Amino acid sequence: MFVAVSRFVIANGMEEAVRAAFVHRPHGVDSAPGFQRMEVLRPMGEPAEFWLMTWWDDEATFDAWHHSHAFKDAHKGMPPGLRLKPGENHITRFERVAE
Repeated sequence: MFVAVSRFVIANGMEEAVRAAFVHRPHGVDSAPGFQRMEVLRPMGEPAEFWLMTWWDDEATFDAWHHSHAFKDAHKGMPPGLRLKPGENHITRFERVAE
């Protein structure tokens, strides 16, 4: 199993609009080959910081999704005008070792 963790920080006060976009997301990724599940988290006391965790069969299926048109389409639900804090956004890749 492979887990991708994306961390990003909102730069322009649109935290609640981003939160709502995730709560009401269209679930497009749910039918992607290899996709298992997704969770979106925010650290307590840091409302502008989001952690998006996705579980996949393997790294190849994540990479296929991440480079697809469907990936770009899935992000169309983010609020217009959204800006992310430069240098605070990254994806970390994990191998699941044990349950």
